Amino acid sequence: MPPPEETREEAIRRLQQRAGALEARTDQTPRDYGSQAHSYGYRLLGLLLGGVFVGLGFGFAIDAVAGTKPWGTIIGVLVGFGVSVWLTVRSAREMSAEAAREWGPPKDLGPDESDDL
Repeated sequence: MPPPEETREEAIRRLQQRAGALEARTDQTPRDYGSQAHSYGYRLLGLLLGGVFVGLGFGFAIDAVAGTKPWGTIIGVLVGFGVSVWLTVRSAREMSAEAAREWGPPKDLGPDESDDL
């Protein structure tokens, strides 16, 4: 028995349903990059401040033990600041590479309406 012939409207309706189902399967919801960016920022801030305070603590301890006040504290803060900057730059490079792998290359937002003024 041959299949019943469907009308043009039924064929279009069925095709639109299939296209809608395909679009629903392939449509991806946009990711929330804001929370990830906040965590990256706080992590870098923690590295910067932590290095300075650890250097301050070590310098103060050296001053207390060796009696070299204020030079141990000054050198400790400077060394702590240098190490914290180095760690922050290294971590920022790693975070940037991770974000590029996970999210892909940055996308251009296109021209803004206020650019025409």
